Amino acid sequence: MKSRDLFASASRWMTFDQWLRGVEKLYAKAGATLGQVAASAHDEALYLLLRTLDLPLDSDARVLAKKLTALDRAKIEAVFRRRLVDHVPAGYLTREAWLGEHQFYVDERVIIPRSYFLEIIPEQLDGWLPDPKKVTHVVDVCTGSGCLAILLAKHFPKAAVDAVDLSPDALAVAAINVKAHRLTKRVSLHRSDVFDVVPVVKYDVILSNPPYEPSAHCDALPAEFKQEPRLALDGGRDGLDIIRKLLRQARTRLQPHGIVLIEVGGLMAAMDREFATLEPHWLHTSDGSNCVCVIHAARLKTWRG
Repeated sequence: MKSRDLFASASRWMTFDQWLRGVEKLYAKAGATLGQVAASAHDEALYLLLRTLDLPLDSDARVLAKKLTALDRAKIEAVFRRRLVDHVPAGYLTREAWLGEHQFYVDERVIIPRSYFLEIIPEQLDGWLPDPKKVTHVVDVCTGSGCLAILLAKHFPKAAVDAVDLSPDALAVAAINVKAHRLTKRVSLHRSDVFDVVPVVKYDVILSNPPYEPSAHCDALPAEFKQEPRLALDGGRDGLDIIRKLLRQARTRLQPHGIVLIEVGGLMAAMDREFATLEPHWLHTSDGSNCVCVIHAARLKTWRG
């Protein structure tokens, strides 16, 4: 649908609530894909409206009756034309993403953060370590915007954190976030293909949300997801290319008590087939996807992969 037709009714929307209800209905008409910032059109539209008008994200219901100026309406329409006509992801429009209470800068150089590690790190990670208070070195492989490295640094306040990515563009964004969270003394950024050129350290925890989409899936992604860097999504023919390399290199990078945690999307069955001898343990997630696994150093040590 042409943008002119899509927004034909917008001239009649005078209040915040009218714009919210109006653009929410336009998501389906525009064929917009969700999942990068919010799971529903209502939630994403509300978020974009609040951000466009510089209103607090925790604004109460009184904002719905807010009468909008002509300038407000023009700004809102411009944003939603980019979102619904050009299919620009909401996170790229606002230059931010949230994982829980933590805010991160994002732009087109990185994928928009979304990870089950948001619930795994605070709720389940410690249970897999002999003494979480004695953790000294952890690493986030394929760090992208640096968000998971930052969450690790906050969770393990005495640990040194390495953040690894092959993309110099991604590392530039990660540097912005590390500085914003005041962690430059504890989080070190490394440009490397997995551990190829990372100084040798024995880690207590190796964590990764790597590219795991099979290449054919990347070819068929919706427009919004195709605007994210393919390097951060494409895991090769079967999605396992980076994971194989990570596990091979992890054998010499872990403390004897160490663990590897990997988020793998829809590759659980493939992981269980190929890495059966590693006995990956699948962690429970609130939505039942259970797509994060834990692998022990002891299993990797004897693995012949």
